[in-house]
Formats: sequence, C-alpha cells, structure tokens
Amino acid sequence: MSEERGIAIERLDGAGTEAAVPALTEILRDAVANGASVGFMDFSTSTDFERFWLGIAEQVRAGDVVLFVARGPEGIVGTAQLHPVGKPNQPHRAEIAKVLVHSRARRRGIGEALMRAAEAAALAMGRDLLVLDTDEAGAARRLYNRLGWTEIGTIPRYALMPDGRDCGSTFFYKSLG
Repeated sequence: MSEERGIAIERLDGAGTEAAVPALTEILRDAVANGASVGFMDFSTSTDFERFWLGIAEQVRAGDVVLFVARGPEGIVGTAQLHPVGKPNQPHRAEIAKVLVHSRARRRGIGEALMRAAEAAALAMGRDLLVLDTDEAGAARRLYNRLGWTEIGTIPRYALMPDGRDCGSTFFYKSLG
C-alpha cells in the first residue's frame, strides 16, 4: 500500500477485486456518463459494468491482470490495470489499461499515484516497456505526457465515444529501464 495526499493505493487480489466490484462498477459508470471512451456506450448498464469487473477479478486470480485501486475516506475512487503480455517473445512488456478516477475525486493526483504504482509493479515483474492508449482529446493525455510517456501517434476513428461519435486513440510507450 502506498499513500499520497490522503489516498492509499492498493493492489487487489482476486477476492479483493470481487469485493470491490460495486465501487469499481460505480467508477466505470461515472466514467462513461462523463463521456470517457473506455469500451462502453451510453446504453451500457450497471450489469454490463459489473460483468466486466467480475471478468477482471477472474483475470486477477489467473495472474493475467494486476489491479490497483485508490482508496480514500469516501471509499474506492480510482483504479488502474497492468496487463503483462503473455507472449513468449514479449516477456519484457506490459500494457496499462482502464486508468479511471471518479469525477468527484479528480484533480487530487490520484491518476498519477495509480500510474506510479503500476509502473513500479511492472518494473518489479521485469516488465520495463509499457504501452497504453487513450482518447485523443481526453485529459489523461496530458497526464501521460507529464509522467514522461512518449506519444507515438493517433489512430483516427479507433473507437467510439459513449454517444457514438468517432474517437481517435493516441498511443504511448514508456521505457522504465
């Protein structure tokens, strides 16, 4: 556990992830309601979000995903995922996914704390090359640039926004070595 600005960053195991599903579901619902392009649409339901997190709990149990949450006095307010790549020719690489901070807790350094925890965990696992993608117009892009990630380009129309509009995705990498 790491503490920054009254927020504890925790790495959850499978059981902890399953126990956190209600809070994680609310964070994902809030992200989509606020227009984040994170794989879900305006018509997605709480059941869809819950099903997603239950799947992540299984992946955490299997060792395919490392899940972090940011917990404050108001409960879990943020999350980030580290996906070690399982291909034999990529034992040095991992992907960062679903860095989400509830709208009521933004601008408190939580996204940065989650990213630093994920980067430290990756390095401890021998994963010194990280990649991620984000909405080309989202605030996360500024965060990744500030944290020393290298922006490599944007693919137009890579995904959709929750309301169905086209969304370009900007790809980044960071070498931790």
